[in-house]
Amino acid sequence: MTQAIASTIVHDVIGIGFGPSNLALAIALQERAESQGPLDVLFLDKQADYRWHGNTLVTQSELQISFLKDLVTLRNPTSPYSFVNYLKTHGRLVDFINLGTFYPCRMEFNDYLRWVAGHFQDQSRYGEEVLAIEPVLHQHKVEALRVISRSAQGQETVRTTRSAVVSAGGTPRIPEAFKALKGDSRVFHHSQYLERMSRQPCVSGKPMRVAIIGGGQSAAEAFIDLNDSYPSVQVDLILRGSALKPADDSPFVNEVFSPEFTDLMYSQNTAERERMIVEYQSTNYSVVDIDLIERIYGIFYRQKVSGIPRHAFRSLTCVEQAVAGADGIDLALRNTASGDILVRQYDAVILATGYERQMHRQLLAPLAEYLGDYNVDRDYRLITDDRCKAGIYMQGFCQASHGLSDTLLSILPIRADEIAASLYSHTKGGERNRSVLDVLLATAS
Repeated sequence: MTQAIASTIVHDVIGIGFGPSNLALAIALQERAESQGPLDVLFLDKQADYRWHGNTLVTQSELQISFLKDLVTLRNPTSPYSFVNYLKTHGRLVDFINLGTFYPCRMEFNDYLRWVAGHFQDQSRYGEEVLAIEPVLHQHKVEALRVISRSAQGQETVRTTRSAVVSAGGTPRIPEAFKALKGDSRVFHHSQYLERMSRQPCVSGKPMRVAIIGGGQSAAEAFIDLNDSYPSVQVDLILRGSALKPADDSPFVNEVFSPEFTDLMYSQNTAERERMIVEYQSTNYSVVDIDLIERIYGIFYRQKVSGIPRHAFRSLTCVEQAVAGADGIDLALRNTASGDILVRQYDAVILATGYERQMHRQLLAPLAEYLGDYNVDRDYRLITDDRCKAGIYMQGFCQASHGLSDTLLSILPIRADEIAASLYSHTKGGERNRSVLDVLLATAS
């Protein structure tokens, strides 16, 4: 086994993941550096290059949030990293205005994020998956953190940092019925959509039967793309609910995604927070943009007119069992209203079943004894016991305490500045441990 490379640099901050959350943080830290001096910052990302949901960027996919809620505008509208400045720099500002929309396609927003990330190449390392975050101990206190990462070639690197910001994103949620089929190339999560579909027989026009499991935005976008891009594909859209439900993006409801609502949310007790999250589930979970719902309904209506039932809409249906065979994937489908079981065979199954957010617990497992139940302060810093002097922050894992906006783009500029302010306070207040860390690293084997 290749020996791990140990860096002798002590970073002030290492960001785990370089998606929109930590990219917004990079901007906020750069802004503060102008008046407070720079920190030594490094971001690690497991992807080979910058991309945001790269395997889901179908041409019909549009952003579900205003372009004004980019990485920086809510905090600093004059920033050179705004979406408007991106448009101006690329010669498309007038063209975008002529579109008359607040919602760019995700492909363009991905390009915007890549453009911003290009300004932080010196602070980012791609193709490195973080495996664990460990304590650096001195006199039984956690004075710093050891971040262990692995490249695509298997080379491990060990780095030391005073603070870490965990923003590793969600991991695909796989329903129990499909867990045994993890290695089957015919069953895949929506996060792998473009890559996996590019290998399917339908690319060359061969007939395919495809099941989409789920009733949210991802399922709807996959259905539309399969309908438009692959004429030889017949799709069954399978969902537990009775219908595709529209996302509530009305003005008053949208105020739950404001920075002020984060303050309100955090000030509530646990029971009230849970009630508020349930109340506003329809803004984000298992819902679909109304224009997409209307397009899908139109497709099924035209099937009725033509008498050619290409696709099937299977509501009130759950998958009881999934069995892989030589000729396809057999799904036992139970109608939850009647109890009837129907067995159908598919050439491919797309799991548009959402994401889980537990990666932080896996990465921070070596520090578990210092972290309690992973509760966070208002500034997103993990609440640790007195033995842990290192700063640990989380982005995208704080919905229970900070509200539904925590996993979305809505408050990125404000949250990034709050974390940046806390990082500066923690780092400048921790100058005492610099010599301690120097000694620890010098004596490390």
